[in-house]
Amino acid sequence: MYTTILIVVLAVFFLSAAIKILREYERGVVFRLGRVINAKGPGLIILIPVIDKMVKVSLRLVALDVDPQDVITRDNVSVKVNAVIYFRVIDPIKAIIEVENYSYAMSQLAQTTIRSVCGQAELDDLLAEREKINAELQEILDTHTDPWGIKVTTVELKHIDLPQEMQRAMARQAEAERDRRAKIINAEGERQAADKLSEAASIIAKYPVALQLRYLQTVNEMASENNTTTIFPIPIDLFRPLMKPLEHMLQDNNKPAADQDA
Repeated sequence: MYTTILIVVLAVFFLSAAIKILREYERGVVFRLGRVINAKGPGLIILIPVIDKMVKVSLRLVALDVDPQDVITRDNVSVKVNAVIYFRVIDPIKAIIEVENYSYAMSQLAQTTIRSVCGQAELDDLLAEREKINAELQEILDTHTDPWGIKVTTVELKHIDLPQEMQRAMARQAEAERDRRAKIINAEGERQAADKLSEAASIIAKYPVALQLRYLQTVNEMASENNTTTIFPIPIDLFRPLMKPLEHMLQDNNKPAADQDA
């Protein structure tokens, strides 16, 4: 009886050590006496107990959050930059053999690459051309991690933390830029208004009756507003006949003074 129990225990131990089940997104790198045989899975895997050892590797997409990095840009501005990197294992054997801990190695490589690339860019480019910097980071990381059997799919700069002094300076710059645009727009409006007034004056000079029509239209508009006081604009041409005798009187008064001087 003890022999039967021992056989059952050994059988259970053998089966638990020999039979492995891998999920759809997992692969098992099998080592036989220290040598790599193959990457197996998914599904049922049978190993030789004691002789075979298996290391599981996930093929799912991994999102790696890179800690904020202190970066000095090309124009000597100190900023903090953090990013997120998306990568996946495409060759499980290389990911296990070529690097000890590919997640840690990926994190360290990402930190140094971000400091290097962002340090070569100016602050304006870092803020305005993120897509270009993301593509450059992705290309560099993908080149370095290709021997590890890792594919970097996306790199995104999440946040760029600026010093308070720089934020205030950029706010003043933006405000000054908007004031400049407002002044230019106002000046352009004045110029267009002057052009239209010049055209209107030319038309009125060509057709004097237009001035009288405009006068009547103005009176009608003022009367329609139910004002208690109405102001009637009077053309200056009405006073010219009255001003001519006054001009002659002034000329006559100036003649004796001119004769005495002579």
